[in-house]
Amino acid sequence: MTDDIWVRNEIQSPCVKICTIHPLERICTGCLRTIEEISTWGKMTESERASLILELPKRRTNFAHRRGGRRARLKLVQEEPDFKLELKLENDSKT
Repeated sequence: MTDDIWVRNEIQSPCVKICTIHPLERICTGCLRTIEEISTWGKMTESERASLILELPKRRTNFAHRRGGRRARLKLVQEEPDFKLELKLENDSKT
């Protein structure tokens, strides 16, 4: 499915329809815009949009380092068995 019907003679939104806000960086991991930039996109001038489009690739470096996901957590639990106990104690204290 394409959005050809919505193409206009203006700078198009960098949205790639993968909308997830990174908890630490506070930017969308799909288009790399902040929530404020996303919400004000329709009100931005052409020059503001162009400036933002040029800035977005620089933000990609913030996501270059991956923490490892499930595999890293399992490795950490194997290397530091007390870590598993600490997590359980933290979770128990929250309830």
